[in-house]
Amino acid sequence: MSQHMREARIRPAAISHNVEVLKAIAQTPHMLIVVKANGYGHGAETAARAALEGGADWLGTADLDEALELRAAGITSPILAWLFGPQDDLAEAYEQGIDLGVSSRAQLERVAAMAAKNAPARIHLKLDTGLGRNGVDPSDWDAFFSAVQQAQKASRVQVIGIFTHLSGTSLEADAEQGREFDSGVARAHEYGIVPEIRHVASSIGTSDSPALAHDMVRVGAAAYGVPVTARYREAGLVPAMRVSGQVILTKRVTAGRGVGYGHTYRTERDTTLALIPLGYADGIPRHGSSAGPVAINGEKFVVSGRVSMDQLSVDVGDSPVTEGQWAVLWGDPAEGDPSANDWAEASGTIAYEIVTRLGARVPRVVAP
Repeated sequence: MSQHMREARIRPAAISHNVEVLKAIAQTPHMLIVVKANGYGHGAETAARAALEGGADWLGTADLDEALELRAAGITSPILAWLFGPQDDLAEAYEQGIDLGVSSRAQLERVAAMAAKNAPARIHLKLDTGLGRNGVDPSDWDAFFSAVQQAQKASRVQVIGIFTHLSGTSLEADAEQGREFDSGVARAHEYGIVPEIRHVASSIGTSDSPALAHDMVRVGAAAYGVPVTARYREAGLVPAMRVSGQVILTKRVTAGRGVGYGHTYRTERDTTLALIPLGYADGIPRHGSSAGPVAINGEKFVVSGRVSMDQLSVDVGDSPVTEGQWAVLWGDPAEGDPSANDWAEASGTIAYEIVTRLGARVPRVVAP
């Protein structure tokens, strides 16, 4: 289908604004904006440049390819990538000055062996303080830090940072992780490891656990205007993505007409159905069937029946909806749009998933 029937309008100025707001909240010497997953669906290069314009001085990606794409685009700021597999070639990332998150002794040994002598690889040590994902378990800290110490002495690694990731289970649990992290930092010092940057908090931690801000925060969703906490909802964050599809067909139908697969929706009266060319192949959650909000001409409706692979239907009643008008699935509530949070609630998920799952065939149109 033509790109003129669907689009995700991306506003870099909103990202820059949000970063400025977040810097004021965080009050840290450094701010890292996470641009993994194609900039949370917004476009990695677009998001990265907007974040730097807003005052961020670090960027973060999950894997190496994401980081290298930013370097290929001419972005020279510090970039941290924290996921790599045993078969990944680390050499290009090393040559491009990508900081590597190291989560095990085996990873450390791979990085150290790859780095040229007297040209140390830049690394950040990842500690598992309670999330239970990647990172070095406390029972292995002594052996790990001893190996880091040796790699430092051999000029194979330079420890730029030490970090962990909060579970977000509760404020008490996050505080406990903070204490465990402090213990890990102190243990590292005993081995002569004194990183320049300690970083713990992501979006939620930056909002709700200010004592854990340390030297840098790693903000993802909030930078894109997804207000994941009450504090952010009051802070004036602006959603940077507006997803819409053109109404490509309207038709008048009688009462009792089944709509979509399985006829999970039936019209209650004579009405107009509007067809929008967005579906689960575009990342629109199928779980939003008969629940996801849609705005047309500023009027709010709900998806009628199942979200199909390529399209969805909306019962617009007697409203004057015509072919060629645009239907907004999510955008800025201040402009009368449903929000990504609204779609998340309707679909039983989180707003992070709503924006990042947006499919490749939805053109990202950069707008003022």
